[in-house]
Amino acid sequence: MTVNLDKKRPIAARGGNGRRRRGIYLLPNLLTTAGLFAGFYAIVAAMNGHFDAAAEAIFIAMLMDGVDGRIARLTNTQSAFGAEYDSLADMASFGLVPALVIYEWTLSGLGKLGWLAAFLYAACAALRLARFNTQVGIADKRYFQGLASPSAAACLAGLVWFATDAGIAGDDLMIPAFILTVSTAIFMVSNIRYYGFRGFGNGDKVPFVTILAVVLVFVLISVDPPKVLFIAFLLYALSGPAVTLVRLHQHRVQYRVQRRTPADSAKPPDDNEK
Repeated sequence: MTVNLDKKRPIAARGGNGRRRRGIYLLPNLLTTAGLFAGFYAIVAAMNGHFDAAAEAIFIAMLMDGVDGRIARLTNTQSAFGAEYDSLADMASFGLVPALVIYEWTLSGLGKLGWLAAFLYAACAALRLARFNTQVGIADKRYFQGLASPSAAACLAGLVWFATDAGIAGDDLMIPAFILTVSTAIFMVSNIRYYGFRGFGNGDKVPFVTILAVVLVFVLISVDPPKVLFIAFLLYALSGPAVTLVRLHQHRVQYRVQRRTPADSAKPPDDNEK
């Protein structure tokens, strides 16, 4: 089955003289720029030792990344430029920035092993984004293949924010941070499926209970943002492997049941089993 990509490309607006009007849509790209600015600020804050502000800036970049695409779809301002710009901004904000922040915070104490772990994370984020871009319009929209780079960045930023808020030094969490960095990097390039939550914010009607759930989420986050966000994204990162293992176990059980023959099920028990 072939897909005509030309139909998916936005048609450039033309002026009265028939020439194409050059320009970009302001609102969605302005939000993307705001997310990129937050990511760059996170680097500056980490270099100056303000790791709590760096972690908060990464979460702000996540918020901008989640809003710009929805705004573009709701206002019908999607464009090829916006898609490419958003992808490059994601690589910076959720690939390079978290790797640099976690390295400055604690992984630098591991020497070569620390910066190699940070590089592995950045490289896997780039591979994850490249794979995602090549599967647009093909992959199942309900799920992500591999952990999304914003969620992986939230795990690292959440650890930094939670630890600094609790007064825990980065040197005390050097090994856990190393394990988390490598694990999230592997999850990003894996084939593990994660629920995408893509049905929200697309202009479709939702049940009334959904609004109540959103309010409860805001209330829960407000109780203790560093702790709640870190635990929530950590559980989300672990949910993919957990669900995959459960499904593999179910498939094995079904396979064993199918292999059983009627003769085996009707076989009378041996005397030794009585």
